[in-house]
Amino acid sequence: MKPLLLVLLSALFAACGAAPRSLKPGADLAGWHVDIPAADKKDDLSPSFVVEGGVLVSCGTPQGHLITDDVYQDYRLAVEWRWPGKPGNCGVLVHASTPRRLYKMFPQSIECQLHHNNAGDFWCIGENISVPDMASRRGGEPEKWGGEQGQSRRIKNLTDGSENPLGEWNEMVIECRGHRIDIWVNGDKVNDGFDCTTDRGQIAIQAEGARCEFRKLLLTPL
Repeated sequence: MKPLLLVLLSALFAACGAAPRSLKPGADLAGWHVDIPAADKKDDLSPSFVVEGGVLVSCGTPQGHLITDDVYQDYRLAVEWRWPGKPGNCGVLVHASTPRRLYKMFPQSIECQLHHNNAGDFWCIGENISVPDMASRRGGEPEKWGGEQGQSRRIKNLTDGSENPLGEWNEMVIECRGHRIDIWVNGDKVNDGFDCTTDRGQIAIQAEGARCEFRKLLLTPL
């Protein structure tokens, strides 16, 4: 009976350790901090991120990022987002670290793109990742594949038409396991990266020109 008890206890502890938890902030954005370059010179800017009716809103401007205080490794992040008005650009950044690493704006990271009609693309920002069919999905010369300015930083997703009609909620699931990152959009597998140059970091939400709303940010440790 003792071995069976140990197995049951191990399963219980594993289940408890894998309990999902919401990262969606409250009105005070506790657990997160903002990095808005324009605020360096002007301190009376309108907020780039607010919480309205329990929904986190990326207002689009002033441009910048909302970044978790904590660092995460080996997790599944379920994100529900929508474009309430004119769609545009936004993204969820994983494995974020050095702030303003690129263009004095973007933190070092791997971006999981939310840009309308391009949800699920990877963008490499000071980090790098590989996918199957690199030549067709990344394009350009292999020596220019990377995460620096002037390099081929975009890796296209695998599908067309995975996003719901404008105004409707979408779900993106990002699974970071070791040096792999896999992405699903509304149940479709849209990207599958491996050999990522890092396996941990903060999580960030962009403000990049268009209003985007988030009603779920649910993290499950793996």
